[in-house]
This record gives sequence, C-alpha cells and structure tokens, in this order.
Amino acid sequence: MAKKEVLFGEIFKTNSKKIYHLCYGYTGDDAAAHDLMQETFMKVWQNLDGFRNQAMISTWIYRIAVNTCLSWLRVEKRQARAPLTDYIIENSREEISERNEQVEKLYKCIAQLEENERLIITMVLDEIPYPEIAEISGVSEGNLRVKIHRIKHKLTEIYNRYERF
Repeated sequence: MAKKEVLFGEIFKTNSKKIYHLCYGYTGDDAAAHDLMQETFMKVWQNLDGFRNQAMISTWIYRIAVNTCLSWLRVEKRQARAPLTDYIIENSREEISERNEQVEKLYKCIAQLEENERLIITMVLDEIPYPEIAEISGVSEGNLRVKIHRIKHKLTEIYNRYERF
C-alpha cells in the first residue's frame, strides 16, 4: 500500500468521528452529516499532497469540513425543507433510546445557534484543545473562553425553551 493511502487511513480513523459530529451539528441530519463527512475526506485526499504542516492536520481538516458544511447550508437555504421532515423526526423519536433522544435534542438546539457558535461548541463537545479551537475559529484563546461561556449560556436557554414544548 502506498504511503499516502496509509497516511490517509490513519487521518480518517483519527478524525472521522469528530468530523461527523461537526457535520451533524450543522445539518441535524444523519444522512447529510455522513455525506458531508465523506465529501470532506474526499477533499482531504485530493489535497493531502498540498498540506504543508503549517497547522495541525486536524485543524486543516476542520477548516475543510466547516467550508464544506457552509457551502451545503447555502444550497439548503435556497431549497424549501419538506414539512414531512419534522413529522418523520417526531415519529422516529419513539424508536430511539432516551440517551439518543437527549443527544438529538442537543443537536437540534445547537442547530439554532449562529454558524460560528455551532462550530465552536461542536469542537468543545469533541474535546478539541482550546488552542486548536481558537486557531480554527479565528479568535484569541482568551476571547474563546468568553465565547464558550456565552454559547453554553445561550444553548442552555434554547434547551430550556425546547423542553417547555
């Protein structure tokens, strides 16, 4: 097996779960998140030779994933969402375990945050180190801590509103 294929396999194994979570945070949809994760890793494969090690490879992959998700969102916003989607989500909830239901609820709440807030909180949930989150999101580490505190507060408010319905 070629060196690039071995390297790519390691990169995928190390980062795919985190990238899936990031994509799910943007889409709230399992199939779309898988598609976007695959698209992200196709771009990683295509551009792997051009990676210059100026940043951590996971930071580089996150940037690719964020750009992929943002492009998808721009297209999605132009298309009307099927009203059936909410109905399907409601009915499938009965089949999902309580833990999965809580996770699903959390991601629905995260989806209501602004794009940059979604990016930051998803990386926090994936336990990405703060210096790396700061680099990916383009804010200073000190400012990042303040943003995270505000995002958590905002997310708590959204979650509590969601619970009332």
